[in-house]
Amino acid sequence: MLLGSSSSMSVSLSDRVKLVSSLSSSAPFFNSLNGIRFFKRNVVCGVVAKASKEAKNQSILEIAFEPFEEVKKELLVIPTAPHASLARQTYHDQCEAALNAQINVEYNVSYVYHAMYAYFDRDNVALKGLAKFFKESSMEERMHAEMMMEYQNKRGGRVQLHSMLMPFSEFDHAEKGDALYAMELALSLERLNNEKLLNLHSLANENNDVQFVDFVESEFLVGQVEDIKKISEYVAQLRRMGKGHGVWHFDQMLLNGGVAA
Repeated sequence: MLLGSSSSMSVSLSDRVKLVSSLSSSAPFFNSLNGIRFFKRNVVCGVVAKASKEAKNQSILEIAFEPFEEVKKELLVIPTAPHASLARQTYHDQCEAALNAQINVEYNVSYVYHAMYAYFDRDNVALKGLAKFFKESSMEERMHAEMMMEYQNKRGGRVQLHSMLMPFSEFDHAEKGDALYAMELALSLERLNNEKLLNLHSLANENNDVQFVDFVESEFLVGQVEDIKKISEYVAQLRRMGKGHGVWHFDQMLLNGGVAA
């Protein structure tokens, strides 16, 4: 009877032993007791597949993550002092000090913009569009400083605010007029701030602080370039119109959100 026939069959224990022992041969074998012919091709493939799977599982186990072993070195460096930061990791002292210095830069620029807002909001100046522009610019720089303070705390640093110089309160200029002079000063501040941010970015690179690099790039550098471009166009427009009636139209454009009066 061939294997696969619909007739019933039974194989004794001793016959099973003989069948297993005969697997070492590559040819088909015949059981004379029951008249059953066996082919070992499927059996051999099954054994090879099982062995391959076991080898793969073994290789996975060899590279498995062992948290309780690898975490031991981290447990040793977690500070126990009450005033030490628990979140600080790979954050260099130079980066901490440089970020505090940049916070001071942002606050100083905000302070100057706020003084410009106060000047153009005077009753005898009354350029409401310029007042609005510089007020928003002041709030933006203050927001940048607060973002940096939040990041400083997130990395386990300590925020140290520095003193600020009193800004100018008068922005009128005999030749340029107050609008152009103030806008040129704003452009100079934005260019200076961009230079400071690039220095901060370079310092983060030197200390291999990838997270700090990403913070400076994603939150500040792109917007800084856009602000420089926008204020550069404002300076060019104000230079064209001089100190006359065109300044009022420019002011109305700022007041209406970029729409000419």
